[in-house]
Amino acid sequence: MNILVCISSVPDTTSKINFTENNTKFDANGIQFVINPYDEFGLTKAMMLKESTGGKVTIITVGNATVEAVMRKALAIGADQAVRVNMNATDSFSTATEISNYITQNSFDLIIAGRESTDYNGGAVGGMIAEMTDLPFVNACIGLEVEGESAKLIREIDGGKEMISSSLPMVIGGQKGLVQESELRIPNMRGIMQSRTKPLQVIEPSSNTKNTSSVNFENPEAKGSCRMVDASNVSELVDLLHNEAKII
Repeated sequence: MNILVCISSVPDTTSKINFTENNTKFDANGIQFVINPYDEFGLTKAMMLKESTGGKVTIITVGNATVEAVMRKALAIGADQAVRVNMNATDSFSTATEISNYITQNSFDLIIAGRESTDYNGGAVGGMIAEMTDLPFVNACIGLEVEGESAKLIREIDGGKEMISSSLPMVIGGQKGLVQESELRIPNMRGIMQSRTKPLQVIEPSSNTKNTSSVNFENPEAKGSCRMVDASNVSELVDLLHNEAKII
């Protein structure tokens, strides 16, 4: 089984985010980058499928050379080879276009993307890839079983779950539930050493597909502080609600 996993390099969620150049660019100084968590669920599932059915797992990323450390981590987890499209991932459309072009030039049984990335939360790349390659697409996927040239899937919907069957090849948008958090893999020393010699191919973008640019970034407003009041101290609670919160 030939599987392609789309990987994004995103800031660790504990990082403090700042902007430069009049708030038009993200400041990467001092930021630790990690595999997008939704992509990591997909990568782990790909490894499980490879181990049960045989085949190969390829990861693909759109980005500059700074993302290669994250790609090497994915290789250390167990992916067989990596491909980096040498351009900044400026928007969902250009990212999906480059990945789709690579897919059409190669042969894959399954393409796994994350439901969304935790930096921009666009949630559009997987669906765009499916449209551009004319493949079936299941988003918010929390269950996947492959049987020959078909797949049985479970996706999360409002208020429940939906069971779906599809032929392969196809595209899925994975999330928590596709595998359990306890099943996520941490690279061991052997995997790290092997990742250094695994192929990481750099390809140039097929065309100038940049359609958007960032005009301005803003940090979210600071959340209000929380003050704890003993449940038995009614008079203090009333005083705070009346004189500070001014809601009574």
